[in-house]
Amino acid sequence: MNTKSSETSKSDSLPTLIPELPRLPERIVCLTEESVELLYMLGEQHRIAGISVYVVRPERARKEKPMVTSFIKGDVAKIKALNPDLIIGFSDIQAELAASLIKEGLPVWITNQRSLAQIFETMLQIGTMVGRSNDTLALLQQWKDKLEAVYGRNKEKERVRVFFQEWDDPLIHGIQWVAELIEICGGENCLSEDMQHPDSHKAAQRITSVERVAESQPDAIIGSWCGKPVDFHWIRHQDGWKDTVALQKDLLFEIDSSIILQPGPALFLEGIDELERHIDRARARV
Repeated sequence: MNTKSSETSKSDSLPTLIPELPRLPERIVCLTEESVELLYMLGEQHRIAGISVYVVRPERARKEKPMVTSFIKGDVAKIKALNPDLIIGFSDIQAELAASLIKEGLPVWITNQRSLAQIFETMLQIGTMVGRSNDTLALLQQWKDKLEAVYGRNKEKERVRVFFQEWDDPLIHGIQWVAELIEICGGENCLSEDMQHPDSHKAAQRITSVERVAESQPDAIIGSWCGKPVDFHWIRHQDGWKDTVALQKDLLFEIDSSIILQPGPALFLEGIDELERHIDRARARV
């Protein structure tokens, strides 16, 4: 046996075991809307390999990127075929989809943000993963300044009691970041005590009843039914709350779910403006 030749061969093969320095993710599948919008705002849309059917911002994304998933269901085969080096999702509701993707050996990153502070943290994490932490921080500062301005012009105004309806059957009220925005916009969340529960991040903990809403005496009902239009006829014909100010004065409003129920840029660019306008309108008529 030629020992020297064997050692040389072994030595020459060692460098193949040493990895190259990692690159930033280049093929990202976004299971929800907010990561798509942020990546486009950062000019990093070339990294996006696939998106959700619910993406509406920016409009061009639906023309440029393959749609391979909805919120809770995704085409695992199509996603895998895109050869993603990162899959970004949001919410424990996507747990089954995430598990299916993980079983295929795919790299999955799911966040569970519920508060405004957690949304900021998640946006920075996404921006950092594509090498744009400073630019993301600049965006967050703009949004923080806007929140402070909205709060400043509303903090001395008369509070409007708001029931924010997220779904009809079962009856579900607003997620934590919506409750926080209501307060910032000069409103008072009628069912704020539910936000103190340790499981308030779960939709099941926010299921309520028409009678309980009536007891909370809302001045206005603002609806945003994820994935379908608000049925005002349904709202007006629930006997349990017909005697509330909201129903007596027909102070019923709707906000598109794409700008209020997704934890990302749209919330700060449009959602808070729409929420503030509705609360102002209600205040003028209460």
